[in-house]
Amino acid sequence: MNKEKIWLSSPHMGGTEQDYIKQAFDKNWIAPLGPNVNGFEEDLKKYLSLNSTPFRGAGGVAALSSGTAALHLALILLGVKPGDEVLCQSMTFAASANPIAYLGAIPVFIDSERDTLNLSPIHLEEAIKDRISKGKTPKAIIAVHLYGMPYKVEEIQNISKKYNIPVIEDSAEALGSSYKGQKCGTFGDLGVLSFNGNKIITTSGGGALVTRNDANKQKAVFLATQARDDAPHYQHSEIGYNYRLSNICAGIGRGQMEILDKHVALRRKMNEFYKNLFASIPGIEVFNEPNEDYFCNNWLSVISVDKSQTNGISREDLRLFLEKENIECRPLWKPMHMQPVFSGTAFYGSGVAEEFFENGLCLPSGSNLTDDDRERIASSVKNCFKS
Repeated sequence: MNKEKIWLSSPHMGGTEQDYIKQAFDKNWIAPLGPNVNGFEEDLKKYLSLNSTPFRGAGGVAALSSGTAALHLALILLGVKPGDEVLCQSMTFAASANPIAYLGAIPVFIDSERDTLNLSPIHLEEAIKDRISKGKTPKAIIAVHLYGMPYKVEEIQNISKKYNIPVIEDSAEALGSSYKGQKCGTFGDLGVLSFNGNKIITTSGGGALVTRNDANKQKAVFLATQARDDAPHYQHSEIGYNYRLSNICAGIGRGQMEILDKHVALRRKMNEFYKNLFASIPGIEVFNEPNEDYFCNNWLSVISVDKSQTNGISREDLRLFLEKENIECRPLWKPMHMQPVFSGTAFYGSGVAEEFFENGLCLPSGSNLTDDDRERIASSVKNCFKS
């Protein structure tokens, strides 16, 4: 069996990316600055509607080398120091939590709620009250739009305001998603985007920090370019980082922005495909928006498997069956409080994240999947449950 691999989420070029790259080569802008970097930031700013309320034109975007870099700088901008506590969604990729450790701060992990699989407002407030009672008021909240699904924006914002704790909005998986018509990445005090190779659009590697004011954008750019002081020689009064996006990678991003909405539509079409595929298979739930306020880009389509209704077929049985057919699938993110590297950290929850890690599966979701790919996936799924 030499079937071509069906990937979970592979890069999908639109065709104009090389035009921007060629311009960079023609003008010798082979550096972490240049017209493509500036243009990409403006493209993102326009797409996110940062010229409208609540930003009123004051918001900015800093193009960086990764979403992880954006999270790191966001924590710095919020004044997080060694020993400070930061509240973080537990069910997420490690990059959401690692920058807390970079700064010598302490992560406190929060469980998910069932509607969106994101940060539970109930357990978030429980954690805040408990940490305050221990004399440890958290410095920030990291909330993630998991798999492109917006978190419970209003509830998290209300808690943030009530306790005066800023929110870093990890929108790495959610470019193109929105809540009540407002784009994800624009709700938090600071927002984070990712353009890794498996995301909705890619710059091969890259990310961005979304800010509510230009001062924070300029501070982020300053820190991302080694914090060089304004002097004719190289002088540094602060620790800086080599975090700026290259002009070549930004050129890829500019081309990708031209087909972003098309890619979102194609991923949503894949989600509809899975809803139809599993409609007649008991015990399989396709993860979907809780109501019309939510618009999910369906970066990855997620199912949960209840083996009590599938004649004993588990999530892992399905994953391994599809793997033999050369179809890539993955369990949901392993919660951070279960990770060896974060052993012993505080956790507030009731087991929702653990349950979905045990029973959830991410299915091939790329915008470049073909009808033949879908036919193979459908046939393999049906064969698994027949067996």
